[in-house]
Amino acid sequence: MATEIHPASTAVEQDDLMIPLIDFGPFFSGTPSDKHAVALSITNAFKTSGFIYLKAHGIPPSVVSRVFASSSRFFSRPQSQKDSLGWTTPQSNRGYIKAGREKLAPLEETEGISTLRGSTPDLKETLEIGREGVENSPNRWPDHLDDEGKEFKEIMLSFFETCKNLHQQIMRAIALGMNLPEHFFDEFVSEGDNNLRLLHYPPVRKEVFKDNPNQVRAGEHSDYGSVTLLFQDRHGGLQVRSPKGTFVDVTPIADAIVVNAGDLLARWSNDTITSTRHRVIQPPIPAGESDDSDSYPSRYSIAYFCNPNNNKLIEALPGTYGENVHRDKKYADITAGDYLVSRLTATI
Repeated sequence: MATEIHPASTAVEQDDLMIPLIDFGPFFSGTPSDKHAVALSITNAFKTSGFIYLKAHGIPPSVVSRVFASSSRFFSRPQSQKDSLGWTTPQSNRGYIKAGREKLAPLEETEGISTLRGSTPDLKETLEIGREGVENSPNRWPDHLDDEGKEFKEIMLSFFETCKNLHQQIMRAIALGMNLPEHFFDEFVSEGDNNLRLLHYPPVRKEVFKDNPNQVRAGEHSDYGSVTLLFQDRHGGLQVRSPKGTFVDVTPIADAIVVNAGDLLARWSNDTITSTRHRVIQPPIPAGESDDSDSYPSRYSIAYFCNPNNNKLIEALPGTYGENVHRDKKYADITAGDYLVSRLTATI
């Protein structure tokens, strides 16, 4: 008799927010029943909290460590070198974004983004990396600067493909969890029109937060695409808004990825899946430790924003509308590329 697996345990539970830690291993190598149990755990969490932790995801810790180290070396480059690789347009969405340029905010607040950027700028710098080979949208690599720049390009291109493969597997799990054929989303995510975002939150003097209670490292927002794979360093600072309106710490778990549903997946699912707001604040002091410094340390994270192919039309998924579920279509059809450009235009 087969042993029933329990792919999920509770990682975060506070203020009616529950985020599970899900073992993805059985989805790769388990029985069909195991696979379905994992798929349901992921999809059910996306329908409630919109967030999961994912372990046994197939990306070795050594690979992640190498990417973090390479990212750190990039951000330690002279400002002039980083500025020479500057981000240009929402259509391309590739290149370096210096601290203070982007201001993340809820969708309904983006009309006042200039005021928000002036009063409480996001305290981060990023490098945006997209799919290679897109006409008129080249990545802004430092490979012409030195050998380290060439190595950086190789590392990031390899990691981009690694994350693309994991994205495809997660979408297959979501398909099964929503009673769709396992490979339903394959044609929607085949191109890899995704975005690898390297983030550096520089050290900040504590008085900055004391003087401005509304100051954060990255403003409250929801992600734009289908799902996001987030790799955190040990410092933390990520918080998710609970159903009670409070912000709950999503503390890093070693070798686990935080995965969250984005606005486009929520739209695609006719709002049966939840895209939950989150932000980044100053990191908490670990339990049992004292902190006498006058500054918060650097924080590094890596976000892989997963999107459907730019040219794909996004319309409500089968089974999310109609008489059987007593729900009409809530949104007009739109191509993935048009939707994402409209969201980026509002924040950068």
